[in-house]
Amino acid sequence: MDTTNRRRFLQLGALTLAAPLAVRFAIPTAQAQALPKLPVDHPQAKALAYIEDAAKTTHPAFKPGSDCANCRLFTASNGACTLFPGYSVPAKAWCAAWVTI
Repeated sequence: MDTTNRRRFLQLGALTLAAPLAVRFAIPTAQAQALPKLPVDHPQAKALAYIEDAAKTTHPAFKPGSDCANCRLFTASNGACTLFPGYSVPAKAWCAAWVTI
């Protein structure tokens, strides 16, 4: 093997080894987007008597101490509720669909 072929072989080898690293740093990593806050005038929110502060509700189904933070449908890490897909709700909120953990 002459010097030119050896040099070309080493260059291709170095590129082959470096390619995965180059791709890794060239592609931006996906970031989770924060969910928008659930509007109180949302039709589903109205239907379920949603209120942003459980302490202020006068709904007959309300049980003292119940709020989104201790509801089975709430995900604390992103404030999501399975009843309101695509929106976040505060942990201190409440709605008539509250389910104990």
